Amino acid sequence: MTKQLNIFLENRPGRLESVAEALAKAKINVMAFTIQDRGDFGLTKLLVNKPDEAHLLLADKGYACALKDILAVSIKDKPGNLHKLTQVLLKHNINIIDAHGFVQEPSREGICCLEVNLKDLKSAKAMLAKEGFKVLEEDELYEL
Repeated sequence: MTKQLNIFLENRPGRLESVAEALAKAKINVMAFTIQDRGDFGLTKLLVNKPDEAHLLLADKGYACALKDILAVSIKDKPGNLHKLTQVLLKHNINIIDAHGFVQEPSREGICCLEVNLKDLKSAKAMLAKEGFKVLEEDELYEL
């Protein structure tokens, strides 16, 4: 299953830089990230090419972090495709808890990273594949 690294960081200058420095020194590539403000603290979500290694590295350095299983769905970057994806999820009553995405150049492939309920994860993966969506395996995603 593909994984996303979630890190709880104090909301002050330098905290993200220290995470980025540790990952850079370990030659771990950050493919995508989001930051959510929570007042004095924030939640940083990273998509990295070596999630298990990144998690151990940051945990050893004292960061509060966790790995989350996600679905990484590849769709062509064109109008209406996000709607098609969300329609299929709705049809099967799959709730999106959290999501972010990015476009891979030059292929113009959109990568939608979706967190759904853990109990729905395997069935959602199978259902999306059956509906014609490409759900990326770990090695496919991390090698982009």
